[in-house]
Amino acid sequence: GGCRIHWQSRVIVLFINQKYKVITIDNFHNSFPPAIDRVSRIARSELPDDASEEDKLYSSVTIYKGDITNKPDIEKIFQSEKVWGVIHIAAHKAVGESGEKPIQYYENNITATINLLDVMNRHDCHHLVYSSSATVYGAPTTIPIPETTPLAPESVYGRTKMMSELIIKDLCDSQPTKWKAISLRYFNPAGAHPSGLIGEDPVGKPGNLLPLLAQMAVGKIPHDLKVNGNDYPTRDGCCIRDYIHVMDLAGGHINALDGLTKDSTWSTPSYNLGKGRGQSVFEMIEAMRKATGFDFKYEIIGRRAGDVPDLTADPSLARKELGFNAPRELDEMCRDLWNWQSKNPK
Repeated sequence: GGCRIHWQSRVIVLFINQKYKVITIDNFHNSFPPAIDRVSRIARSELPDDASEEDKLYSSVTIYKGDITNKPDIEKIFQSEKVWGVIHIAAHKAVGESGEKPIQYYENNITATINLLDVMNRHDCHHLVYSSSATVYGAPTTIPIPETTPLAPESVYGRTKMMSELIIKDLCDSQPTKWKAISLRYFNPAGAHPSGLIGEDPVGKPGNLLPLLAQMAVGKIPHDLKVNGNDYPTRDGCCIRDYIHVMDLAGGHINALDGLTKDSTWSTPSYNLGKGRGQSVFEMIEAMRKATGFDFKYEIIGRRAGDVPDLTADPSLARKELGFNAPRELDEMCRDLWNWQSKNPK
């Protein structure tokens, strides 16, 4: 339980800029408290010289150390704060690990969601943005993937996300005049805040490709790159993923929360957040080589359980209904990630 500061921090920065009062809970299982201090530094640095005291107040973040798999930790916040809406980012998220530790993933990801919804409901807080995942689609036959694609996740992680979406929808359907929720199906977030102050800094070896490459290039971890399979039915045999800049992804949460304020017939929608353009593993290695100047060597090994050939989004529904936009390109994702990693080599 607890939010991953990597995503949380970018979302927090944008919400502070929109004059939201931000409260967060984290157990710091895979993140570090100093990240929140850096978020506040960024927010304060963007204030005008004549900023009001109220603006200065909003530039700070209230953080609670706790775990949302433990319901009393959530209760403590709702008893102390007036909460209008929640962005639920907390989850364990490694596809491979989820197959090795299924009980841990089901317990953490689904228990956390149920606990949060229960406490929200009892405190009359009925606005939710849920961080879901493109893994709910499994191995779809239609590329790019629309939201109408049947859900058929092939990993434990993907199944926890699908189940959480269904739980949220069932609750909203049971109280349609109260609840409004949106699920955001992330594709592959990449990059870092352009300031270089906040970025992904996982505990242990990164499970995602780009931070893994960045840490290899900076010398933080050994240069031991293994590519999981080159025999997929794709243009170069490697898995293809749709990478989206983390700042564009964070902006999608602003769009979603704005959507919750609209008076309209509600159907608990889900939206894809991606660029709508996929890149292969080999293409990402080359993009990071250009950004870092590092000559990556790799070994091709067998496929990883739960991986599917192509996950490329069709984000047109989010653009149409939420006003979502993802203008930042791949070179900017790699540049911002390398800026963060080179400024924070250890």
